[in-house]
Amino acid sequence: MSAAVQPRRTRANRLVRLIAVAGTGAAVLAMPLVGAATASATTGTTSAATTPAGYPNNLDGWIRESLAIMAQKHIPGSYNGIYRNVMRESSGNPNAINLWDSNAAKGIPSKGLLQVIDPTFNTYHVAGTSFNIYDPVANITAACNYAAHRYGSIDNVNGPY
Repeated sequence: MSAAVQPRRTRANRLVRLIAVAGTGAAVLAMPLVGAATASATTGTTSAATTPAGYPNNLDGWIRESLAIMAQKHIPGSYNGIYRNVMRESSGNPNAINLWDSNAAKGIPSKGLLQVIDPTFNTYHVAGTSFNIYDPVANITAACNYAAHRYGSIDNVNGPY
């Protein structure tokens, strides 16, 4: 088709194609950002939804809230260490569940941001956080508590754990 008769591609079409090419993980992360920018522009408000503790209700806020709890409980870890592991394990999706690995084959699939199995979550659950494994703050904090006991810190985890 000649350039004269080809339809023009809009910025939105390019974004959709980019997300489709980048894969599901990128789409999960990019879509809320696209929607948030649109919602903010149309409502005229700049405040984001927050957690009950006052942190932004997004990955950044969940990590920061977890770090605050971890500091109180003397659990080591850094923002970068948590973020790196979250991106590898779930691409930032708090409802992620692994239904194909050896844990899933045993009937205990890995769940949440840091892909924790139920027995590990229950053993390393941190008081003051939710007992829901899909709760982002509870999942991060329990996983970091586990990593601290097993590896010294979530910062020392550089692959599936």
